[in-house]
This record gives sequence, structure tokens and C-alpha cells, in this order.
Amino acid sequence: MMHLNLLRHGETELGGGLRGSLDDALTAKGWEQMRAAVLEKGPWDRLVSSPLQRCARFAEELGERLGLPVQLDKDLQELHFGAWEGQSAAALMETDAQALGMFWADPYGFTPPEGEPVIAFSARVLAAVERLHHAYAGERVLLISHGGVMRLLLAQARGLPREQLLNVEVGHGALFSLRVKANATLSEEV
Repeated sequence: MMHLNLLRHGETELGGGLRGSLDDALTAKGWEQMRAAVLEKGPWDRLVSSPLQRCARFAEELGERLGLPVQLDKDLQELHFGAWEGQSAAALMETDAQALGMFWADPYGFTPPEGEPVIAFSARVLAAVERLHHAYAGERVLLISHGGVMRLLLAQARGLPREQLLNVEVGHGALFSLRVKANATLSEEV
């Protein structure tokens, strides 16, 4: 078994909306959110992060402070939203309300235009978690990632139906704990 703590990046410079693969930096508040989240938490044996700077820069700072190795894994990046990247839900409600509604209702059944299918995203993320479990069973790992990655893993751990994926609440700087067993079998630690 591996203990996996999930930390979402903090607020970013370009604000809310569907950030996806856009690589914007954290704001000062975003840095504070992440530092506050890990205060008096841990200990961890290693840090794993999305390579996008809103995750990786904090992972590097924390790794240096704690003397821990940092591994970047591109398979733990956010869902690629295609033509919707960088747009807010409010803006999409004005330009593409029907498609946005279909995505919210069934993210596995509807892919944003030119976007990554959630089924492919799910396979990519779960394969990465399985690799981590295989390599670091028995360890405590902090994964610094994105709202979509965390929603996916939490929904799996909670046994939620696929349609409820986007109902999982994950704020900026949120920290959750999971137990990972073989075959990326997940359960939430409370």
C-alpha cells in the first residue's frame, strides 16, 4: 500500500476557468494557499508533481526545504480542454451552452471541441498512479497536481458514478489523503 496525499495548486495569474494545459504561474495568494496546506503535514518520502509550473515550482520549493526528491510526471497534468482552454464556464455559457451542459452532465460521454476525452485522461492518470504504487509501495507520497486529476482520483476512491465526476469539490490549495493498493485501487483516508 502507498499513502498518497493530493495537493491542488493554488490560485493562478490568469484566474479561474478551464486552465487545462495552459502553463500560467501562481499568484502570491496561490503560493500562500499551498504553503498553508502543507504546514505541519507529512512527513513524506517523496514529492511527485505535474510538470506545469503552477504545480512544479511549488514542488521544487518544498522539495528543497524538506530535502526530498521531486519527480515530474506529465501523465499527471490536467485534462486538455481543447478549444475551451482558458475560458470560464460563464463565457462558455454564452458561446457554447449546450455543449458545456453536455460536458457537465456526462464528462465521460462528451469531449470538449478538440479536447482530450475524459476516458483517455482517466486511463492516463490511473496508469501514472499505478506506476507510483509499483515504485513506491510502503511510502508516503505527496502528489501536487490539478483539480481534474484530484476529482478523478477522489471520485474513484469514493466509488462515485462517472456522471458525478465534476461534482467533487476541490478548492485551490486543497489537500486530501488516499490509500493506493494494487491496480490503482483507491480509498480515502479521513
